[in-house]
Formats: sequence, C-alpha cells, structure tokens
Amino acid sequence: MTTRSAEHTTFVIERRLKAPVARVFRAWSSPESKRQWFACHGDWASLEYALDFRPGGAEKNYVADTDGLLHAYDAHYIDIVPDSRIIYAYEMKLGETRISASLATVAFKAEPGGGTRMVFTEQVVFLDGYADNGARLQGTEIGLNNLELFLERETSPIH
Repeated sequence: MTTRSAEHTTFVIERRLKAPVARVFRAWSSPESKRQWFACHGDWASLEYALDFRPGGAEKNYVADTDGLLHAYDAHYIDIVPDSRIIYAYEMKLGETRISASLATVAFKAEPGGGTRMVFTEQVVFLDGYADNGARLQGTEIGLNNLELFLERETSPIH
C-alpha cells in the first residue's frame, strides 16, 4: 500500500528580459514559440506537445527521458490578461504516477528602456513521498534560461 503524503513549497523566479512585454508574452502564448524554449532537458525525446492558450484552455508536453520514462505535463489555463499575467494549474506524472500538482503565476511588467520584468511564482505540492530535492526549481530555471536565449535569438539580426 502506498503511503499518502503532500509536501508543499513555493518558489519565485524573477527575470529582467531585454525584450518588450508583448514579445515576452507572445513567447508564452504562441505554440510555435513556446515549444522552442519550454524544455529543461535538451536530450529528452518529445512525444507530444499541444497548446490551447486561452482561459479554460490546456497545454500538454509529454517527453521521454534517456531511459524512455514518460514525463507528462498537463496544464489548465485559469486566467490570462494579455501582456500582464498568466495563471495556470498543472500536474506532472512520471509514467502513470502523479508526482505533483502546481499553481503557477507569470506576471509581466514593462521596464524603462523597453525591457520586461517577469516574475514567475509556483506553489507546488509533491505527492506521496516523491523526493524532488530541488529539481523542479532547477528545471524551471533552465526553462526560463531557454526563454531568455529564445528572445535573444528572435531579436538577433542573424538567426
């Protein structure tokens, strides 16, 4: 029998991005854009990706790690204010086992000089003894690093 548990944590990641708010928001809202940066492990195989970016819409990102284990991300968009905020809930599974459920908020604010201050806040509950050991925070930071690189490539005169 599985021992049931729920371990809660919250983390906040703030980034100052050189791109204007509209461009940063588009990187989150466009399926073509988001698929290019929304990964924390470049060597994992993409199995399925879909993004229906609207309140009530969903996002799915299924990948297999180097051992072939399914990592499933299923999100539901709750609130979207263009160029201002995105609020969504999501669950993560390893194979068929749900390991966590989260509520995430991404807030965007214009910075002087045309940049963007982006604040990502996640409230997460790790389930049934899953030992995260900081991997979620690290993976999210890697994903946001990828976003930053994506935005820099998008504005570069040479792609």
